[in-house]
Amino acid sequence: MSCLPDIGQWQPQLPKEVLLLPPTRTTTVLLTAGLVTLLGVPGAAAAEPAPSALYVNRAAANCTDGGPGSQAVPFCSISKAAKVVEPGQTVWVDAAVWHYKESVTIDRSGEPGKPITFDIIPGEPDPDTGEVSDTYATDGLTISGASHVVVRGLTTDDGIRVHGSTDVALDGIGNGWGQIHGLVVGGGSEDVRVTRSRLHSARVEGGSRNTLFGRNTFFAQNRLEAAEVVDAPGTVLTNNTVYSGCKEGIGVSGGSTGSKVFNNLIYPADYCSNFEPFRSIGVSESAAAGTAADYNLITGGLGQNSPVRTPYQWAGTGYRTPAEFTAATGQGAHDIVVPSRDGVGAHETGSPTVDSGDPTAPGVLPTDIYGKPTADDPRVPNTGRDGGWIDRGAEETQDRLSMVWSYVSQNNWAPVGTAVGVNISTDSNWQSTLTYHVDFGDGTAPVVSKKNFVEHVYSSPGVYNVKTKVVTAVGREVAGSTRTTKVTAPGVLTADFTATPVLPTTIDTGNRLAPMTVRIDTPGATVAPWRVGSQKVDFGDGTTSSRKGLEKVEHAYKTPGTYTVTVSLTDVQGATSTATKTVQVDYAPSGYVATEPLRVLDTRTTNTPIKGGSAHPVAVVGWGVPDYGLSRSVSAVVLNVTVTDATENTHLTVWPSGQSRPATSNVNIARGGTSSNTVTVPVGADGKIQAQLNAGKAALIVDVVGYYQPNVGERFSPLTPTRVTDTRTSGGALGGGKTRTVKVAGVNGIPADAKAVALNLTGTGATQPAHVIAYPDPAKRPATSNLNVEPGKDKSNQAIVPVGPNGTITLFTNSGSTHLVLDAVGYYGKDGKALFTPVVPKRLADTRTTGKVAPGATTTVSGLPANALGAVLNVTATDSAGPGFLTAYAFGGTLPGASSLNTLPGVTVPNHVTTPVGPGGKVNVFNSYGGPNHVITDLLGYFTQG
Repeated sequence: MSCLPDIGQWQPQLPKEVLLLPPTRTTTVLLTAGLVTLLGVPGAAAAEPAPSALYVNRAAANCTDGGPGSQAVPFCSISKAAKVVEPGQTVWVDAAVWHYKESVTIDRSGEPGKPITFDIIPGEPDPDTGEVSDTYATDGLTISGASHVVVRGLTTDDGIRVHGSTDVALDGIGNGWGQIHGLVVGGGSEDVRVTRSRLHSARVEGGSRNTLFGRNTFFAQNRLEAAEVVDAPGTVLTNNTVYSGCKEGIGVSGGSTGSKVFNNLIYPADYCSNFEPFRSIGVSESAAAGTAADYNLITGGLGQNSPVRTPYQWAGTGYRTPAEFTAATGQGAHDIVVPSRDGVGAHETGSPTVDSGDPTAPGVLPTDIYGKPTADDPRVPNTGRDGGWIDRGAEETQDRLSMVWSYVSQNNWAPVGTAVGVNISTDSNWQSTLTYHVDFGDGTAPVVSKKNFVEHVYSSPGVYNVKTKVVTAVGREVAGSTRTTKVTAPGVLTADFTATPVLPTTIDTGNRLAPMTVRIDTPGATVAPWRVGSQKVDFGDGTTSSRKGLEKVEHAYKTPGTYTVTVSLTDVQGATSTATKTVQVDYAPSGYVATEPLRVLDTRTTNTPIKGGSAHPVAVVGWGVPDYGLSRSVSAVVLNVTVTDATENTHLTVWPSGQSRPATSNVNIARGGTSSNTVTVPVGADGKIQAQLNAGKAALIVDVVGYYQPNVGERFSPLTPTRVTDTRTSGGALGGGKTRTVKVAGVNGIPADAKAVALNLTGTGATQPAHVIAYPDPAKRPATSNLNVEPGKDKSNQAIVPVGPNGTITLFTNSGSTHLVLDAVGYYGKDGKALFTPVVPKRLADTRTTGKVAPGATTTVSGLPANALGAVLNVTATDSAGPGFLTAYAFGGTLPGASSLNTLPGVTVPNHVTTPVGPGGKVNVFNSYGGPNHVITDLLGYFTQG
């Protein structure tokens, strides 16, 4: 009888290249009589299993052993499936269940060509390691009295038993540690094939015939043989890795004649006592007839601790070297024995196991324990039989290729007609065996080469994706990253650029986009046949930017104006080109966002008053602001600025950081007094403003009450000043500690859904110094005041107040009593007409150079844009001859019955004024009949159609 089982009917549909070993360097070796293919060779599990299948999934909520065992209603146990499986059916066991707590017995048989098969549906890979867990049948697996059976992928805690069975394939199985023998084939079983498995002390016995062990790892346990064959003729052990204990690594005894031991790698134990029969291969005299052994490798522990230890025991005689063994028995002519396991194994460079086996040995498989094909390591000579290159042991040494890098020449940029090359590098340790594939992305056939540098000439301009792929000698493919190359029309380097404002699109509390940021775009405008190697941009404000290639750059200007921008380019061929353009830089039109008052500075808390003649920076945007919750991309802020405890009569100027101090003022303060004003001011590129007294010292308090930003917020509609309430004629004076609700939306031309109103707030008839707060929510009164009142003085300030419940705002004064007059000058809302453009504070008019405005007279202020619908001004009355008021209104319009600020004799009074603008960009300022006044008008910004 043949020493090999008849497995022709088990041959799977493998690709031709898998059935053949790769050719040797000198000849081609076909795996002849030793080739073993079997149903146990695992391919990828079919995505759609055959209809003739049963399913097991103990984790399924609807599993039942009383059901059909379908994919929709699976069995709960493997044992149930084993009792009903029919020839040709596959039992799919879901590996999502780690532990099936049962002992499984298979005693049903398939038919020739129609085996019964048990296979696993792999579980999900571990997210960290990528490993897929095994599936366990807890109490073991028994195949008894069955034939034509295939079991794949199952691992047991207990042993595996095959008894009285024929034509059985066990592939990729395993068993737990602790059994006397993890696998036992006995009871006269025939044609059992155990492949690509991990086993603890396997044993073949009881007259079993033609058993095959191929590409397995054996672990000896409980001081047993790792692989023991007793009374089992025709047993084949080929290409296994054996970790032996203190008996034979492989032991063949009894009537096990005609057995074959080839291409195995044996690691002896080094912990055994001197009295234990330590041998790597042992064949008894009764089993020696017809038994053969060759191309095995034994390593480690030999003769190091005791002279009685021998690698071979054959027919009762021990042999300490392969030469002695071969001379006496004719066996092991190509065996290798080394004194140490160091440097031996599939992962060791130059290991003696590599390319040194017999590819024609009985039972040779085309793939190793991990399913990888036989591979020729070009770093070592082929010392196997007939120049073959199969390795010894269960695992085949492979090219470790995992990463592919590519570099496109000409800096990924060249004109049509230029040869573009791709250089490919890998982490392969078998470089000479690789084949390189490059798809240049222009529709031409990929270039295939044994060289890692290939060239291609493009025929038309375009941007192309270059894809690389490297293929190993065994057909494994690893793709590289896709590279992009630009192919241009031939020509001359011609620099050009566009300059566009960069505007925020959302309220962003994390990232700062400064106002007056401009993007210089050279890639979109420049003609560059070759890659540009250097780019320099002179922004025209004393700053430059340098880059190593064409690149869009952004620059935040500090001051509006007209700038000459120059771009200078040099390409990789040394050609140069320059482009110069005039760029106009301005603040962008913006919407308004009302906020809860946010105090950003109070020098009283640190006892550090500001000093005359020194600019004091105030952070209003960014991380320097405590409890910051506003957008960081504001272009201008609306502030309530208060100056108190002045050491002398003085005034305060506020302006954007990074700019020169303007000849304007915002707050005028008398010695020892307190004065406040609303201030609208652009924010510097660094998120700050500057504040400076012209003389003396004073405490400074700054509160942010709103801000302007492009592409967000509400539009503004200016109104002719309209009286909203006057407590002198309705309701009486507001008492200290009291509140009063005033309707501001849904009346006086202000829509009910307005978000905020701009009001001129005037206090008169105050009985004692106090402050007044105007706020939206009566339940949430802020600590920030809008107006400071004093007995005997009419004082006014403009406030932008968010609208509260039912279109109302709430008024509060802290002490005494005072009359309040509210005049609406505009509103912000979704139907607003105009956006706000901030400007660097600019003086429009000063009557001190032209003469006072007489009582009842009007002065006209010009210099506003002709398309302005409204303006934000700081209007100051000084050198007043008597108490009165000023009213700002649109040029050409009707004088309203409301005031913009109140004048006092001998007192300089400023106020933040929002007013409509008339034709030609003009505003009128009317002086009441209290006496002549000088009027100073400073522009803070203007509104245009949004």
